[in-house]
Amino acid sequence: MRTGSLRAITQAPTPGQGLVSIIIVTYNSEDEIRDCLRSIVEADVATPKEVIVVDNASRDSSAAIVREEFPEVKLIANSVNVGFAAANNQALPLLSGDLILLVNPDSRLCDGAIEAAATHMGRHPECGILGGLLLDENGEIHPSARRFPNALRKILMLSGLRERWKSQPWFRDSEFGWCDFSEPLNVDWVPGAFTMVRRSLIRELGLFDERFYLYYEETDLCLRAKRNGWEIHFIPDSRVIHEGGASSRKHDTEDFDRAGSQVMRFRVLAECLYHRKNFGPFALWSNIGVEWMWHRLRAWWNALPGKRSEAKRRYSEVIVRQLESGLRETKFGTICPPRPW
Repeated sequence: MRTGSLRAITQAPTPGQGLVSIIIVTYNSEDEIRDCLRSIVEADVATPKEVIVVDNASRDSSAAIVREEFPEVKLIANSVNVGFAAANNQALPLLSGDLILLVNPDSRLCDGAIEAAATHMGRHPECGILGGLLLDENGEIHPSARRFPNALRKILMLSGLRERWKSQPWFRDSEFGWCDFSEPLNVDWVPGAFTMVRRSLIRELGLFDERFYLYYEETDLCLRAKRNGWEIHFIPDSRVIHEGGASSRKHDTEDFDRAGSQVMRFRVLAECLYHRKNFGPFALWSNIGVEWMWHRLRAWWNALPGKRSEAKRRYSEVIVRQLESGLRETKFGTICPPRPW
């Protein structure tokens, strides 16, 4: 990385139209942050932008890479891991743009991604939050637009029906599986790997609810936005290469959720908080209960003599324990456990 190369495209920010403020939250991201920042430097050079990195007490050289190789990037180096939601909120007072872009460190922006998002927001004042097209290294599309989670959609995912019948729209409803993602969509929520948020929405609603230490914070924000009359859009012209789960895998002392590339315990805690906060105790019991019952049955089935897989049995038993623990730790979704989780 050329020292000072960001200076050419990052001017002293002044509040107003046109400036895009970018927040990146890192946690043990030394393998990803350099390429992420390079992609931001090289993408949309005509678009005025400012960048801030909030490092959540990384044990590696993430903060040092930003400090030494990207001197024009603002850096907040936390002494403790405050979580994804709180770290993004921490950066807001230092930013001036009318558009706030949240980027994960394992994302690499393709040229035109920022300009396309800003242009779409300018043309659609009803859009408060926007997401782009997420691709893997081979150009395969990752889930880029979602429906809000509920018990029925969880059954379809757990049972495998969603994947087995993915050509049928009803079974792929939770991920807009009938779409080829070639056109903009009005969706429920967009993943946080590349998310543009209008500052006027933040002034109205705030950014993230800090009870969500990790996961479900973007789902909760999109739900609050829709309940207050905003639309959530997906656009295919903002293309992003996204590894997915890179930071989660750095939590090497935690059980890993294979289905969502997430730290299982954190996912369960956040899910308990989300359903209880937004939909009440019945939604909490139905969503957690469906998964608990499914894995109880799978553990029993795979424990039968001469039957299935010992590894699958153990995995299901781990999920059952995590679900039960999540309910206890959150007091059935009513409190956030002390941070860091």
